[in-house]
Amino acid sequence: MMSLSKIMSTDLITLELDDDLSKAKAIFDLHNIHHILILCDKQLVGVITDRDIYKHLSPTIGTKNETPRDHSMLQKKLHLIMNRDLTTAKETVSLNDAVLMFHDNHLSCLPIVNDKMEPIGIISWRDILKVIAQQYRNKLAANK
Repeated sequence: MMSLSKIMSTDLITLELDDDLSKAKAIFDLHNIHHILILCDKQLVGVITDRDIYKHLSPTIGTKNETPRDHSMLQKKLHLIMNRDLTTAKETVSLNDAVLMFHDNHLSCLPIVNDKMEPIGIISWRDILKVIAQQYRNKLAANK
């Protein structure tokens, strides 16, 4: 049985509760990621997605049509829009159990935490799909 420790990403990108949307937007613009973990005293307290950010930002930001109100939205603190209702897992959780957690809780990511609620990894639905696809390819190749 494969555990999450084998497939989770440990290259975590995190921000703090009082960071603002502009910082998150810059990270999403720079990296090909969809989730940022929000910390307070090293503990996981929230998650923010690229969708959360863009729901709160005007499409005119960074264009000649940008208004002062558009720009002020970038100063909004992350704790005002982040998801606090977290589903997390330990790294020993099996891939099968993680699949059920994704399905049952309608997740797009699953933060992996230690006993102190500090993030040590993250797994997205894309990671799970990649593993399942690889397992299926291996099965097809074995049956040839």
